Amino acid sequence: MDFNNTDHLILLFVLMVFMAVLFLSVGLTIPVFGESQRTRKKLQRRLNELLSESDQAPISSLLREKYLKKLSPLERSLERMPGMESLARTIEQSGHRILAYKLVLLSLLLGISLAGAIWIISKQPWLTLGFGVVAMMIPYLKVIKDRNKRMQRFDEQLPEAIDIIKRAVQAGHPFSESLNLVAEGLDGPVSQEFGITFADLNYGNDLRRAMLGLLERMPSVSLMAFVTSVLIQKETGGNLAEILDNIGKVIRGRFRFQRRVRTLSAEGRLSAWILMLVPFGLFLMIHFTTPKYLPVLVETESGRDLILYAAIAAGIGVLWIRKILRIEV
Repeated sequence: MDFNNTDHLILLFVLMVFMAVLFLSVGLTIPVFGESQRTRKKLQRRLNELLSESDQAPISSLLREKYLKKLSPLERSLERMPGMESLARTIEQSGHRILAYKLVLLSLLLGISLAGAIWIISKQPWLTLGFGVVAMMIPYLKVIKDRNKRMQRFDEQLPEAIDIIKRAVQAGHPFSESLNLVAEGLDGPVSQEFGITFADLNYGNDLRRAMLGLLERMPSVSLMAFVTSVLIQKETGGNLAEILDNIGKVIRGRFRFQRRVRTLSAEGRLSAWILMLVPFGLFLMIHFTTPKYLPVLVETESGRDLILYAAIAAGIGVLWIRKILRIEV
């Protein structure tokens, strides 16, 4: 890869800065507290076990089949491609309404367009490939970020929703009507999801399938405790209002601890940003003060190897800091 042109050097620098900020923001803006990917996988396995105990198909599968029937034959075939169902579930959890295949096509369009523009400017294959790959990842990373934000918002609203259900049960309302009170009294994702669950019950589904459908749409340890308690109470009896009161207290205590962890870890997240962006700041400073030093770094084989090793080490450092900061409770 020959960097005899200053424009190529600038393009490489812009690509590296963009990738660094993109991955750093995605990696560190995900809530420090909450369920990790490992916890979500365990929760999904437990949910699959609960669904397998039922002799009926999961409500999500039935809704997806009904949704696919409304599409054209071409769209239906695209939506049935491998990985599309999982992507569609991720999009649904993020709150967006775009079809899965359209998100894939948008990613390809962005990647091809930016790669074509970079190729016309630089004629450098590695730069073209780098910008194209990063551009293709932007829509998906946006969906992931919005999903995490929406699920965090749901978890924050859940204690208030549990309080509304508890007061409604104490006042003599049936459990299904208390879900409707949550949908009408609150806003945001908790209102939407409890409203869907209330409609699910009204359409004739039993409580077990409706509550497991809620948990499948919003996989959360806090919601898992709520759903499990409700299902056990319906099967064995007991004071539901008292159970909900205890669950609400536990979830609020968990959030208080998580917020304290986030406050104490703010310095670590700032350190990650500084450590990641300082090399680029030094690059700019050297470029403007002593530009004759840079060709040795970018035009020689050993210099390019050093850039590659530094990028890998910086990525490992960000992942390491994120691992240290993330506390699962």
